[in-house]
Amino acid sequence: MNRLRMQTKNRADENFAKLAALFPNAVTETVDIDGNLVRAIDKDVLMQEISTYVVEGKDERYQFTWPDKRKAILAANAPSMNTLRPCIGESYGDFNTTENLYIEGDNLEVLKLLQENYLDTVKLIYIDPPYNTGKEFVYPDKFSQTTSEYMLRSGQYNEDGNRLSANMESNGRFHTDWLNMMYPRLKIARNLLAKDGVIFISIDQNEVENLKKICCELFGSINFVGEIIWQSATDNNPRQISTEHEYILCFAKDVNFLTPWFVESDKAQKINAQYKLIKHKTTDIAEQQKLLRQWIKANETDLKGVSHYNNVDERGVYSNSTNSSNTKPGGYTFDIIHPVTGKPCVKPEFGWRWTETTFWNYDKVGDIEWGKDETTQPHVKKRIETVKEQFKSIYYEDGRASTKQLEQLLGGKKIFDNPKSVSLLSRIIGFAAPDDDCIILDFFSGSATTAHAVMEMNAKEGTRKKFIMVQLQEPTEPKSEANKAGFKNICEIGKERIRQASKMLKETYPDASFDTGFRVLKLDSSNMQQVWYTPNDYVTKDLFASTVDNIKLDRTADDLLFQAMLELDCLLSSKIETTIIHGKTVYSVADGYMMACFEPGVTDKVISEIAQSKPHYFVMRDSSMANDSVAVNFEQLFKSYSPDTHLKVY
Repeated sequence: MNRLRMQTKNRADENFAKLAALFPNAVTETVDIDGNLVRAIDKDVLMQEISTYVVEGKDERYQFTWPDKRKAILAANAPSMNTLRPCIGESYGDFNTTENLYIEGDNLEVLKLLQENYLDTVKLIYIDPPYNTGKEFVYPDKFSQTTSEYMLRSGQYNEDGNRLSANMESNGRFHTDWLNMMYPRLKIARNLLAKDGVIFISIDQNEVENLKKICCELFGSINFVGEIIWQSATDNNPRQISTEHEYILCFAKDVNFLTPWFVESDKAQKINAQYKLIKHKTTDIAEQQKLLRQWIKANETDLKGVSHYNNVDERGVYSNSTNSSNTKPGGYTFDIIHPVTGKPCVKPEFGWRWTETTFWNYDKVGDIEWGKDETTQPHVKKRIETVKEQFKSIYYEDGRASTKQLEQLLGGKKIFDNPKSVSLLSRIIGFAAPDDDCIILDFFSGSATTAHAVMEMNAKEGTRKKFIMVQLQEPTEPKSEANKAGFKNICEIGKERIRQASKMLKETYPDASFDTGFRVLKLDSSNMQQVWYTPNDYVTKDLFASTVDNIKLDRTADDLLFQAMLELDCLLSSKIETTIIHGKTVYSVADGYMMACFEPGVTDKVISEIAQSKPHYFVMRDSSMANDSVAVNFEQLFKSYSPDTHLKVY
């Protein structure tokens, strides 16, 4: 029986272990600044093992650095002792079954907590971080500096206050603050991405170059997928060049795992949608084709390029305009026997475009358009759903439309400035995360546009994508419309936007079945008392006093359950069921993968019945056992009924 660790892993320790496994001869010992014996890596041995040139000291090399970059790296690797506490009252829908998450708190700490059980699982990350306009940030990490500290550290002044650099950096420290804020978050975000996962980052001209550099360092320049120019606004500021666009950078976890991105074109979707409406009116194929052609002719200008997709058969809409002949000598010359006349069809001058096997495979599924007799060449039916378009690097949408859409959702008031576009997010998700069932993460959630887009796609297309939104509880300005409307922080706006979008989508797509809810989790300090982490700071009489409990008094069973889920590789969206076993509430998570009971007075009968369910993990408080006899029998009961169950205690 083991105790829960109650903190995230130390990534530096993990990296040390990986190096030690690869190069055990490079592991040595030394003393730290306090004289304690510690593990270490022998750099000279490691250099010999990797057998390549290692840059040291001030040797010239290509690099991108800034003051306190090392601290930013340490911030990403440092463990967290925080937890996520469920807030059922602020959640929406069925808390126990919804698979969507809304997490409130500093996203650096939240990402650390998600890092272990969401490692390599997120298909797509989209973030719209704070743009660097030279102002202080809402995410003031502990290593942010004052102007004077920055000047000293960056070498522009010496310790006596004398200026060493001829050119002052009037706003350089703000670049430093922004980079230190972004670097650790992006470093952890990469760990969350699946092997075929991608991240999209919105940014303006102030930091686009720096953002690309840190992403090239963290993801590798080879994994740069592309840059989207989003023209979204009209800039009326009096200057030399009017800035009317933003950027969206895209990087892959590993570009080798990406497949080409195509989606059904907008025009093709319109034809398909009209065909579905016609199918509700008549089941007669000829009549369906007649009505579809009438509609296409009336809308031919909008459907330019695809208006020839006006044929209908039992399988849907198609075009028979595909050329069956090869365009130059060397085509295939086999005979195609007409199914009605039994005679060979006339051959093209340069032969057929397809092999004989390919042709007859098309015919088996009804994708050959035959002529009335052998004098007409057969054609392959090109289905409307095969009309695809690529993700273009330039995208236009008036940003004012997104503001208006959010206003309508939130009672007609301008609650949030410059929300991102649902259409843009839907486009990104449609291309980069076409999977029916995948996880979409946004850890600068803002007004929760990403969540809105995910739900809309699920409602329209019948997919089961899940969202995880993370947002700091940033207060609204006291005199703002948001504050006047009762929204005290950005999280309240985001949650309400998701609720209203959910209701609107239900009305728009009444027959759709999709997850309309979300669980609210809030970042907080550990559930454990400080005595649990530093028992040496407490005298013996305090440790054995009856009033001492290693769990904080204000923490509930739900709080303990979610901290256990974080540590034991249970997705925070896992289904939760509760049952009563001999008067005690027992949790079952992810269909029995983990079971837990935190009530006092747990007896052998309760333990026996839980053990017979054979969970992978069982978690309880050590103070929950009814008496010493239960404590003695606890492990033996599991050995008898479920020897493979891992036992964990608070």
